[in-house]
Amino acid sequence: MKTLIRLIASSLMLFVLPSQAAINIFACEPEWASLSEEIGGAQVKAYSATTAKQDVHRIQARPSLIARMRSADLVICTGAELEAGWLPLLLQRSTNAKVQPGQPGYFMAAEQVERLDVPEVIDRSMGDVHAGGNPHIHLDPHRILQVARHLAERLITIDPANASTYQSGLSDFTARWQASINRWEDVATPLKALSLVVHHKDWRYLLEWLGMNEVATLEPKPGLPPNAAHLASLTRLMSEQPAAMIVRTAYQQARPSEWLSDKTGIPAVELPYTVGGSDIARDLFGLFDHTILLMLQAVRP
Repeated sequence: MKTLIRLIASSLMLFVLPSQAAINIFACEPEWASLSEEIGGAQVKAYSATTAKQDVHRIQARPSLIARMRSADLVICTGAELEAGWLPLLLQRSTNAKVQPGQPGYFMAAEQVERLDVPEVIDRSMGDVHAGGNPHIHLDPHRILQVARHLAERLITIDPANASTYQSGLSDFTARWQASINRWEDVATPLKALSLVVHHKDWRYLLEWLGMNEVATLEPKPGLPPNAAHLASLTRLMSEQPAAMIVRTAYQQARPSEWLSDKTGIPAVELPYTVGGSDIARDLFGLFDHTILLMLQAVRP
């Protein structure tokens, strides 16, 4: 009798409990979690291993992240060595065969697009240079769209039963995204050909897209913190070739950019950089909306 009651209760639970997401996604960065949700909707459950307040180059392979990866059906990261200090360790310790390199559950966004600044030669004197090119591809909306198309294909490969959901999600996202690109490019026209000082080479793809110029970095070499001698040299440079603004991410120290701003009168601007980097940048659309707005505000009299 008790066995019969348990069977009846279990059957009833099928009608009471909400259906589980078809695909459990481990995203290394917030932008890829957001993109996954745009395409997969209710069929995916995306978790971001990092936030906009963290430097993705320097993340610890915590037990909680290992546990998350162990239950993932798909791992989506930037790649191009951006997560080289922690992703391989997570993959190894998770023992999740589905998401290892070469498997359908392993997806590196940077591998889906052409990358800028691929070095011909690398040595330690160059600083923290990525052999696969600049990995910060998510700040070019055209490349985001390329990644979206490949991601939809991968979701269909992993979960063919819901192929129509992913195809519909991609179609809807593409229409809204392309309309937004057209709007962003129109309103950002005043930014074209302006020069910027950046903290790190995070902004390469954004500047390429908008037709802006990077004239200097606060870091003397990629990955090396700003120092007094280098900042002094930038002060002299700005007196001869003033930039329109000095930009940094939410996770980078404010002091170097604000120091240079005080010395030169050039506005220092904190941009969201990724989803969650500001109250407005709650998704990919808000990320670009707020980024362009802040840059325009910095250059308007």
